[in-house]
Amino acid sequence: MDPLVVPLAAAEASDAARFGTKAANLAVLARAGLPTPGGFAVDARAYRMQLAALGLEATAREVFAAEDRARARRCALDMKLGLMEGAIAPGVLAPLLAARRAVVRSSALVEDGAGSSFAGQFESFLDLQSEEEFLVAVRACWAALWSTRALRYMATRDLDPADTAMALIVQPLVAARVSGGGLSRTAEGEMVINAAPGLGSAIAQGEVAPERYVLDRGGLLKEFALGRRYHGVACVHGRKALSRSLAGTRCLDAEQIEELGLLMRKGEDVVGGPVEIEWAADDRRIVLLQARPLRIAEAQIPDQIWLQGARLDGHPSGIGWGEGRARVVNCECELERIAPGDVLVTTVAGPALGPVLAHVAGVVAELGGSTSHLASLARERGVPMVLGVPDATRRIPDGATVAVDGVAGVVRWMQ
Repeated sequence: MDPLVVPLAAAEASDAARFGTKAANLAVLARAGLPTPGGFAVDARAYRMQLAALGLEATAREVFAAEDRARARRCALDMKLGLMEGAIAPGVLAPLLAARRAVVRSSALVEDGAGSSFAGQFESFLDLQSEEEFLVAVRACWAALWSTRALRYMATRDLDPADTAMALIVQPLVAARVSGGGLSRTAEGEMVINAAPGLGSAIAQGEVAPERYVLDRGGLLKEFALGRRYHGVACVHGRKALSRSLAGTRCLDAEQIEELGLLMRKGEDVVGGPVEIEWAADDRRIVLLQARPLRIAEAQIPDQIWLQGARLDGHPSGIGWGEGRARVVNCECELERIAPGDVLVTTVAGPALGPVLAHVAGVVAELGGSTSHLASLARERGVPMVLGVPDATRRIPDGATVAVDGVAGVVRWMQ
C-alpha cells in the first residue's frame, strides 16, 4: 500500500488526487528546480482512515443530505468536535510523528483548482513547538473542512464535503524577514509583487496595505508604492477597529525584485498559464510557499460621466467593473446593513468577508492587496474589488453611487 506521508520532493507528491492541488503544485515546482521550503505531504487517505476510526462517515453524509437544517448544523458540529477531540488512529499517528516539523497546512483535494481556489477558507499553523501542538494542528486542519465558512463556500459550488477529503502539508517554518505574494500577469500584461515585513499572514488576511511593485514582462520595475499599517483601537460597538498609520520603508531590493519576477515567469511555465504565488524570504533566499492558477480579465473603458466624478486609486484586486450604492462599514457588526447590489466600503478585507461576495456589486477596502485571500476569491467569483485605498471609509460618502474598476484599481463616485 502507498505510504501516507511522502516528501514533497518525491514524484508521487504531485498526485493531486492523493495530496491536494496545493501540495501537488508545490511538488511540481520543486521538481522543476524552483525554491520551496521542502517538507512532507500527508495523503488524504489519512483523513479518511481517521473518519472511519471515529465512526464519522455516516455523520459526514448527513451534513448536506439532511432535509432538516438544524440536523445538518448538528452533524457539522459533530464532525468538527469529533475530529478535534478524537484520538488519532495508530496507523495514522506513527507516520505523522515521523514527519513532524514546524508547520502544518491544509491541502484539501478541492483546493487551489482553476475554478475553486478556497483561498483563506482552511487553516495553517505556524511555529509548532511540541508534539501536542502539532497533533492539535493536524486535527484542526482536518476539522476545517467542516467549518461554517468552508461549508458555505462548498454549497455555492455544489460540492459535498463528504465526497472529498483533507490532505496536509508539513513543512519547516521559514523565518521570513519579508514575505508576500505575486501575480504573474495583469490585464495590461504586467507582473505585480506585494510585500510586507515578517510572515505573510498579514497580507493574506488583508490586514495591511502591502508594498506594491509593478514589473514589465522582462522584470524591469515600472511602479512602486509603499505599504501602510494600521493598529487596533476599540470601535463604538465594543469591537476591534483600526486606525491609520504612516507608510513604512521599502523592504525589497532590486535583486530580490528581479528574482521574484523570474520565479513568476518560471511558475507560469510549470502551471501552464498565469499564476498567483505566495513567497517568503529569510536572510538566505526566497522560497515559494504556494502557487495557484490566476484568472485575469480585460480592462473596461468607463463612461464619460464617471470620468467627471471623484476618484481614489488602490490595488486592482478583482474582476471587471461594478456600480452600486456605497455602504460604508467600519466593523463586522455592521455587515447586516449591506443589501444586494451595494458596494461594500470597509477597512479590512479579510477572508471572513467571503460570504458577502455573493451579493455585492463590488468591494473597496483601505487594507489588503492584489494577492490577499479575499482578492483571490473575488477574482474567482468575478467581483470588482479595489484594495489598499487610502482613507476610503472617510472620503467615500455612505449612500453615494460608486463605480469600482477591479482591473484598473480605480474607485469613482458622484459628488
